[in-house]
Amino acid sequence: MVYMVKKENIAIIPARGGSKRIPKKNILDFFGKPLIAWTIEAARESRVFNRILVSTEDKEIAAVAEKFGVEVPFLRQDSFDDYSPVSEATISTLCQVKSVLNEEYENVVQLMPNCPLRQSSHIIDAFNNFLKSGGKFQISCFKFGWMNPWWAVTLDEKLHPTRISPETFDKRSQDLPQTYCPTGAVWIAKCESLVKTGSFYGEPLIFYPMDWQAGVDIDNKDDLEMAKCLFQMNRETSWL
Repeated sequence: MVYMVKKENIAIIPARGGSKRIPKKNILDFFGKPLIAWTIEAARESRVFNRILVSTEDKEIAAVAEKFGVEVPFLRQDSFDDYSPVSEATISTLCQVKSVLNEEYENVVQLMPNCPLRQSSHIIDAFNNFLKSGGKFQISCFKFGWMNPWWAVTLDEKLHPTRISPETFDKRSQDLPQTYCPTGAVWIAKCESLVKTGSFYGEPLIFYPMDWQAGVDIDNKDDLEMAKCLFQMNRETSWL
């Protein structure tokens, strides 16, 4: 008889191999290391997790992950196309952990590999906040700064604007509520609740604000160049 082993915390780093906007994005060189390595090292240095697991269908990514000290005990079997939400990939991985490794976990922390400026201290702070809240779902976010979404417009083919929020468009920024943008840096959930709900956007949900630079997601080449500039600018500070 095989007994299920129950543990507290697992980090899942979802890293599919089919990136279109930046080919092989997760293993491209970022200041001397593959991009994913920065997330792996932050997770290991945090000492929060019983297991850190890279979830991928790509053997090349798996080999890089193992080189940097993280197990890839199986390849992902589904949810690695261009359309599946990343939550599905994490849930699928939790199911594989249960069936292949005979392990169940209380909490799962999803760490996107395209956030190389997120450090172990950010993971620790976010996780402590999650435990303190007593909630089931927590998503990292950062404050909007000079980009004010209350003034956003859409443009038609003739460049005519349509205001997203007409009632706030003419107000001063200092008179408007502070707004926040989700970042994929540190998403946390109770495993049972995540599997049941099918999304990190379950209830009760809280957003956890973090440093906007640490929360930069690299999705396209402009994001990559900005992340490089921030890294070079801040590498001598305490968090890089």
